[in-house]
Formats: sequence, C-alpha cells, structure tokens
Amino acid sequence: MATLIEAKDLRKRFGAIQAVDGISLSVSAGEVLGFLGPNGAGKSTTMRVLTGFLQADSGSVQLAGVALDVDPLEARRRMGYLPEGAPAYPDMTVRDFLMFIAQARGFLGSEARHRVEEAIERIHLQQVVGQTIDTLSKGFKRRVGLAQAILHDPPVLILDEPTDGLDPNQKYEVRNLISEMGASQGKAIVLSTHILEEVEAVCTRAVIINKGKVVVDETPERLVARAPEGSGGSALDAVFRSVTSGDLEEAGQ
Repeated sequence: MATLIEAKDLRKRFGAIQAVDGISLSVSAGEVLGFLGPNGAGKSTTMRVLTGFLQADSGSVQLAGVALDVDPLEARRRMGYLPEGAPAYPDMTVRDFLMFIAQARGFLGSEARHRVEEAIERIHLQQVVGQTIDTLSKGFKRRVGLAQAILHDPPVLILDEPTDGLDPNQKYEVRNLISEMGASQGKAIVLSTHILEEVEAVCTRAVIINKGKVVVDETPERLVARAPEGSGGSALDAVFRSVTSGDLEEAGQ
C-alpha cells in the first residue's frame, strides 16, 4: 500500500520546552493509526504540525505525496482535518456551514449540493440540518466537524478526538465509518484519542508518545500482548501506563 502520510524527525520547541523531539511516523493507505499520549506529551503539537497549522522547527511532512512545506495549499487539499472543539461560524445552520465549506473547497452548484447532502447522510445529520451550530449538543457539533472533514473525499484524514461528546450509539456509528473509510476506501487516517477502547475497536496501529518522543509503534494486538502479568482492567490501559512511566522498553529497543 502507498504511504500517504510521512513525517520525518519532527521537532518543535517552545522556549525551554522541547514539545516534539524527533517524531517520525508513516501511515499507508488503508491504515487507521491511533495516536496516544499523556497530557503534555506533545500529541496536540504534533497534530498541529501534521496539518500545517503549526510550523515545525525542523523535519518534514508529506501528505499524499505533497510536501507540506513546499506546497501547503495542495497538501491541505489532500487532507481532511477534524480539530478539537466546535466548528466555527456558530450562527450558521448546519447545511449553510457545510455549503460554505464545499464552496471553499472549490465545489460549485449541483456538485457542492451533492457533496453536502452526501456528508449529511453519512454522518446522520438530517435531523439538525436547519439548526444553527450554536444550538447543537456537543456530540452533534463533533459530527458536523467530521462532516466537513470528509466532504471533499480526501485521501488523508487527521481526526482529533472524533467521538468526544458522542453517546454510545453515535460512537458506534462514527467508529464504523472510520473503519470503513480506512479498510474499504483506502484512506490513511490518524486518530488522536484518549479513549483506549477506541484504539482496540478501530485502529490497525497504535503510536504512543511521551515527552515528545515515540515510545511505542505497534498493532493493538501486539500492544495487548505486552501487558504486564497480573495487570487488572484493560490490558491496553496497563501498557499505556507502563510505557508512559518508563516501565516498558521504548519502541524499537
């Protein structure tokens, strides 16, 4: 499978703090990569660098074969991004917001309307299309954010906490959609989450970072196999605690 996301030796410092310290990762078509780390590990900074919303001090990012530093506009055309928080333009209705995004992506007339209606149907937004965004629940706001990310059918998706605020049924639907977009549609997906069960349910690989460095890059199954003997609760929880506290060896060692 072709590599659609390639990050090499990313570094970012804020004053005395080395937030990202030599992170490299690659994601192939069809892969869903779970991106995990404790608070302060550099996860959010790395996500912002991958999407081009923050410039790294050094290192490189390619999205679907386009270097982010060489042609940022074309690289972003090939990416759908669900940021943390609610969508902008809270006074817009859901349909008007998605139409605005479609037009900003270069779709006009019937093609724009088709893209919007398809996204509304796939994310199950029919019941709220006429409401303004500021009246929506947190869960529906996340779903609107996901709809705008997939509207232009990009080969790369970078999703920050996509199921945050969703009820169990909505989580199930969104996780199935993410799995389908990876396995059936061949997209490369980075999914940042703090919900470890989501990694087991959706992801084909898991990367855990700590103190700005990658400490684990494994399949969820192999991660679970590394759980310390006698660990209670979720095996993945136990591995996460161990690798972020230094009790297990770092990736590749």
